[in-house]
Amino acid sequence: MNELKRSIHDNANGLDYTLVNDHYLPNLTAAAPAEHPTGRWGRLHKTYLKEQHPIRYNQLLLSGVLGSYLAKLDKQAEEQLALTIRQMQETEGVTEALKASDQQEWVRRMNSIRNRAEEIIKTELIFV
Repeated sequence: MNELKRSIHDNANGLDYTLVNDHYLPNLTAAAPAEHPTGRWGRLHKTYLKEQHPIRYNQLLLSGVLGSYLAKLDKQAEEQLALTIRQMQETEGVTEALKASDQQEWVRRMNSIRNRAEEIIKTELIFV
């Protein structure tokens, strides 16, 4: 009986194969995931996708774009949050003058603005 080669190369698909027992298995390696920092909003959206849209989550994960997608969404959410807070501050007259004259009132209003702005971000960007 002929001795089988330990490894072969298939020119048709460009893959290398290694002999394991009596079968040739392809030498496949997973691409190293790119490091994309994911912040609070990216993690929230990831959890939402896992729980509410598992098919979409798996498509993003298996195609290798989940990390960049979440990082992009996180950056977009942070920018939108800062803009929304700034606009609400101007509209409601929460200024540095108020901060200097009545710190507790300024903190109360800023907390209110921040909470409302975060809810807007969650509704418009994260839980969709």
